[in-house]
Amino acid sequence: MRILRLDNRTKQNILEDLLKRSPNNYGEYEQGVAEILDRVKKEKDQAIFDYTRKFDKADICADNIRVTEAEIEEAYRLADPALVEIIRKALKNIRSYHEKQRQFSWFDSQPDGTILGQKVTPLHRVGVYVPGGKAVYPSSVLMNIVPAKVAGVEEIIMTTPPGKDGKVTPNTLVAAHEAGATAIYKVGGAQAIGALAYGTESVPKVDKIVGPGNIYVALAKKAVYGHVSIDAIAGPSEILVIADETANPRYVAADLLSQAEHDELASAILVTTSDELAQKVSDQVDGFLKELSRSEIIRKSLDNYGYILVADTMEDAIDIANEIASEHLEIQTKNPYDVMTRIRNAGAIFIGEYSSEPLGDYFAGPNHVLPTNGTAKFFSPLSVDDFIKKSSIIAYSKDALGTIHKDIEAFAEAEQLTAHANSIKVRFENE
Repeated sequence: MRILRLDNRTKQNILEDLLKRSPNNYGEYEQGVAEILDRVKKEKDQAIFDYTRKFDKADICADNIRVTEAEIEEAYRLADPALVEIIRKALKNIRSYHEKQRQFSWFDSQPDGTILGQKVTPLHRVGVYVPGGKAVYPSSVLMNIVPAKVAGVEEIIMTTPPGKDGKVTPNTLVAAHEAGATAIYKVGGAQAIGALAYGTESVPKVDKIVGPGNIYVALAKKAVYGHVSIDAIAGPSEILVIADETANPRYVAADLLSQAEHDELASAILVTTSDELAQKVSDQVDGFLKELSRSEIIRKSLDNYGYILVADTMEDAIDIANEIASEHLEIQTKNPYDVMTRIRNAGAIFIGEYSSEPLGDYFAGPNHVLPTNGTAKFFSPLSVDDFIKKSSIIAYSKDALGTIHKDIEAFAEAEQLTAHANSIKVRFENE
């Protein structure tokens, strides 16, 4: 990996380089996505059947688009029983973590008859998009469905592209069934997002769409936002490791590569205060590349967006970490909790040398659907909050309103909204 001294120029170049990976920079695909969405909106089922035949080479129709109980039973027979048990263990951890995020309605009453509050209501129906093809991630199925289930969402509609045989990967089906999907439909790509956003004869319209996907899925989600809510526009995966001279270079190298293997746009960055560690990590990376199965993808990822940055001080290391706002941030230093308290921007923070990033991907419990491409400065991980909505509650007695009605009338008249003022005034016109 390239080793650079961290200074203002290096910092600016890296930040500009990373921003090139944003889905907002793929405008050339928008027209094609818009055409797909427009056709799905107009032709509904027929459009998604035609696109599934074109892109997935699968013959899907109204009779077989929805996964049946028999197909789910078959998936359990085909799936590795050991993996099923691992899915159940992970599911327990994920559910337990998200149950702590639950919010509840509240009311605050005063002696004068004022009642204020907040009513928390789960969304009625949400759509979960799950990639297919080579990208089969049952862990993402769990991470997207569980918080919706914990929030109390009544209907969780999952869509995923079928194989050429018209079937869904067994591991995906098992994960969806274990997590609690209400229905699963065999449709993928931008056409699946259109079906969830607008509704078709077979696929019901949802209130919100969550889940990862390729650039077509990301742009489709962006386009339908407003018709439905979405979680976020996901960019390529990222990891940033802050380490000092106490870190184990082999652990650090392994963790950097765990994200670089996702795709050629993935970013893997080490920021360290130790020249010696920087060189050792680079050497370990070279060694791992001779062993790992996805080394070709990893090499391209590291060539494009991989860096080892040597900082003069830990303060400088923390500053660049906060500027990059990485999806995954590992802290492998002598005092990791001290560093953690100074981190403002990160999707998920992994503390200590035995808290490697894949722990969060699969098993620990926190959600692995995280803000990318610098959006950790203002976005949060997927959570139960994403599947609820809040309504304000206001109730005033006549006495409570009577003590303040002139203030409200004066405020409204100052804004020249006389009907607003009148709405209050008529309640006291005989007094």
